Amino acid sequence: MQPPDPSADPGMVLRAVPAVARAAAILRLLSRSEAPMGVQPIARALRIVPSTCLHILRALVAEELVAVDPATKRYTLGSGVVALARGRLRYDAFANQAQPVLDALSSKLGTTTIGVEAASLDHMVVVAISRPGQALRLQVEIGSRYPAFISATGRCIAAFGGHAWPVIERRFAMLRWENPPTLAEWRADIEATRKAGYAVDEGRYIAGVTVIAAPVMPRGRVSHALVIVGVSEQLRRIGLARLGEELRDEAAMLSRRLAQA
Repeated sequence: MQPPDPSADPGMVLRAVPAVARAAAILRLLSRSEAPMGVQPIARALRIVPSTCLHILRALVAEELVAVDPATKRYTLGSGVVALARGRLRYDAFANQAQPVLDALSSKLGTTTIGVEAASLDHMVVVAISRPGQALRLQVEIGSRYPAFISATGRCIAAFGGHAWPVIERRFAMLRWENPPTLAEWRADIEATRKAGYAVDEGRYIAGVTVIAAPVMPRGRVSHALVIVGVSEQLRRIGLARLGEELRDEAAMLSRRLAQA
């Protein structure tokens, strides 16, 4: 008899699988680390028993998802992760269709442009990116994850994601900004986003940096977003409304193409 498929019953409660959760936590930790890590620092950071951590690391090494330096006994992400990511993106309709749009916007505006997936209520994930030669260099790469409701993209998710306000409000309390808005200001920003069809974050998330985002909604709710990131002064010279409207129009066309795919 085949085991039940959880996807067939949205109300089914999934049973926790600690080993899988710990393996995923290790992979996420290594993806954020700027240097290889030993067993003890990994176990301490994730509150895992060191012997258990070592067993999981050895299994991940065997699967080529983690690599270990035999001399230092320190661990990094392995080539298998890259292969999985490439396989995922190769067949990702949004990433494939968004990339030419991002390239054209980036070349035209001289700014970094990004495509993100609204992966969950916890995080958004960067799945496409384009940078001109002289663009502002931010710590963002394919696979970078950010809190789902942060900055302009987060306002799009809050405005068009169909989430209940109490859920959104609880998530807001966990966000970290350089220049944080009050809850009332943030709610007003969400309403403005809903009316305009795009969101603008001027220096809230990162001082001196403006983020503009527009939702991609192939099925009526936001699943992805197109994002422009640049120095605030530069984007103000171009015109925030002009940029927002152009991004909104591109996102709407992309939504229609994805809906027909």
